[in-house]
Amino acid sequence: MPKIKIKKLLIKQKDTILVNLLHNMDHSITIDSSLAFVGQSGSGKSLSLKTILAMLPNNLDSQFEYESDFELTKDNIGFIPQNPFTSLSPMTKIYKQFFCSEEKIDELLSLVKLDINLKNKFPMQLSGGQLQRVVIAIALSNNPKILLLDEPTTALDDTSKQIITELFKELQQKFNFLMLYVSHDIESIKSICQNIAILKDGSICETGNLETIITSPKNDYTKELIDSNFKNREFRV
Repeated sequence: MPKIKIKKLLIKQKDTILVNLLHNMDHSITIDSSLAFVGQSGSGKSLSLKTILAMLPNNLDSQFEYESDFELTKDNIGFIPQNPFTSLSPMTKIYKQFFCSEEKIDELLSLVKLDINLKNKFPMQLSGGQLQRVVIAIALSNNPKILLLDEPTTALDDTSKQIITELFKELQQKFNFLMLYVSHDIESIKSICQNIAILKDGSICETGNLETIITSPKNDYTKELIDSNFKNREFRV
């Protein structure tokens, strides 16, 4: 499996630093299988993903340094956005939203456990879980080396969440890609990710093995997030 070491990720707006991911750490952070970014809203999780994707708005400046055995390009990064209902063109049939052959489309839809005949439907004719699987299929069409997931189960019901999280695990085993997973849903993170990084005010305040941090958090902020999540099923404080 490939791996990537993030050495610096800094986002500024004029003279204001919005995200300095490694500010409180004396070393880099490595993604060698699956890593979760966790923190309350506004902590810098999604901005960090957008920096890696080179999708920041023009009013923000970024510095992103990494080491890897592959170059991060649009052709080897897959992205799963938060809301499948707004991720696809509503008036375009599913098959026209792919940029690959029809044979490849059929293969991808089968991989995400969808009937290939759904390719002839419009997004409004599919359920949320089906739409999210279509988005996953599109993200896999370029055989990505890393998959970035921005709260991919937030808009789904519990049954669909379970299906999608199991699907991510199966696909990672098959395609051998890395995963950087942003989510407020601790149950989704627990079932997918090996490691976790806790973000507060744009910086990582604690990182390590997910199970270890969940059971024995060292940082007071981490403890509050975990307690909040187990009570409310999401990290919002």
